[in-house]
Amino acid sequence: MTSARPVVAALLRLGQTVAAAESLTAGLVTAALTEVPGASAVVRGGLVVYATDLKAKLAGVDPALLAAHGAVHPEVAAQLAEGARSRCGADWGLGLTGVAGPDPQDGVAPGTVHIGLAGPGDRDVRTHWFEGDRAAVRRASVGAALDLLGEHLA
Repeated sequence: MTSARPVVAALLRLGQTVAAAESLTAGLVTAALTEVPGASAVVRGGLVVYATDLKAKLAGVDPALLAAHGAVHPEVAAQLAEGARSRCGADWGLGLTGVAGPDPQDGVAPGTVHIGLAGPGDRDVRTHWFEGDRAAVRRASVGAALDLLGEHLA
């Protein structure tokens, strides 16, 4: 897993900020970022949108998208990222949705994770299939989100 330290350092260097809308990680990305000294200058906040209806209510995900495809979908991750960015007033937004397991959700296999990124003129969505128990899937998701943001800051 990528350390949050270089991501926070890059944000500081660039004078930019980040926010996250998290489902399966329930705040772990924001927690990882804020463990780094100096993070208060770059972390705007986060939304824990574990319940499907909160993805729409708090993060602005299109309810029609959720009704048609469910909560675990690449476009949901993209809209979560944009929602985090706009609702928290950040330069960058991260959105995470997936199935940590042990059981499938809406026919989606455990370990399936979509991570969205929205930034200045930039949008990216990555899909991952992680192995392991709930804790391992959630840890891997945090690392992948930090990696994605780090790539775009480089």
